[in-house]
Amino acid sequence: MTPSPSTDVDAVAQGALAALRRGDAGEARALFARVAAVKPDEAGVWYGLALACKDLGDDTAMLEALDRVLGLEPHHISALLMKADHFARIGDDRAAQAFYRAVVAQAPAPQYAPPAIQDLIRRAERQSALYSQRYETHLLDSLSRAGFAPGRSSRRFDQSVDLLLGRTQIYLQSPTAFYFPELPQRQFYEREEFAWIAALEAQADVIRDELLGVVGDDLAFRPYVRSDGSRPPKAFGGLRDKLDWSAFYLIENGAVVPEAAARCPATLAAVEQAPLCKARGCTPSVLFSLLRPGARIPPHTGHNNARLICHLPLIVPDGCGLRVGNETRPWTLGQTLIFDDTMEHEAWNESDEIRVVLLFDIWRPELTLEERDLVAATLTAVESYGR
Repeated sequence: MTPSPSTDVDAVAQGALAALRRGDAGEARALFARVAAVKPDEAGVWYGLALACKDLGDDTAMLEALDRVLGLEPHHISALLMKADHFARIGDDRAAQAFYRAVVAQAPAPQYAPPAIQDLIRRAERQSALYSQRYETHLLDSLSRAGFAPGRSSRRFDQSVDLLLGRTQIYLQSPTAFYFPELPQRQFYEREEFAWIAALEAQADVIRDELLGVVGDDLAFRPYVRSDGSRPPKAFGGLRDKLDWSAFYLIENGAVVPEAAARCPATLAAVEQAPLCKARGCTPSVLFSLLRPGARIPPHTGHNNARLICHLPLIVPDGCGLRVGNETRPWTLGQTLIFDDTMEHEAWNESDEIRVVLLFDIWRPELTLEERDLVAATLTAVESYGR
């Protein structure tokens, strides 16, 4: 019966809670239903009704009440967990996992969660891990029967499985300055895709010899990240104005550095075989990039996705690596790494020796010649603005 306006709804709600606590689920259900008729926008009332219906074994009414709770408060931990437990009880693993994951995702930081909520969250984490393992086993068994072999099948499909299983995350191009639409979201390109790579790598020993002629010159290298009073400063992991990450430029912002070119003519000639990304006043940059022992370049993204970055490894001790997006690769002496630096990337040198690569930028192979010219004109126009 719908209460009259004079009914003390709060008293009815207190009676409902009392009935629930003493185990009188039938009385609790009737009282919560009366309160819900007057206060349909209070999630706590619907949750109490769900608890009463659960105790009575009325799953249909329980789920209806829980859906009302989550309609009002989508992040209601206890309601999410009750639905997860329901689906687990009836054997709907997929639905159970979805709700256990939701509990974990919506959980507050431990220092902000009451002890009772922390216990619920820990239980949800255990259940989520259990269902994740079941799902992974089911999926990989099914794929194995279809002929899939991790590490031997398509590398791209390997990555798709890792993403599906939540082993890694999706990284997309995020240039800081210029974005060219509809280019493939690829983290690394393979050496075999570029006809000019072999000729460059054939000169690796000569290039390394020229590098050794300058690497001992303390005045030759300068910090890669430098202060610029015309721009807001960036901390960059403490590398700003530090020689821990340093550079010796042969070409900087599209202009040849005469002194460097005189010291490394073979390097300059070798890299000119590549389709360098050329835009007056902007690109290419060709440099020896040096990372000192213990240095780590923090995660960051480049400014322009119309180009790719190339690393020809010249001095590479053990303990060095490069992560681009969700893939990490080592540098191998004399073998070029090509990657999209507008995807989040980082690098490190955990050895006790320096790491040096020849770094340069090339046009994305997907661009037409006309598009390259127009992008170059755009970059030059942007760079010249206000000067």
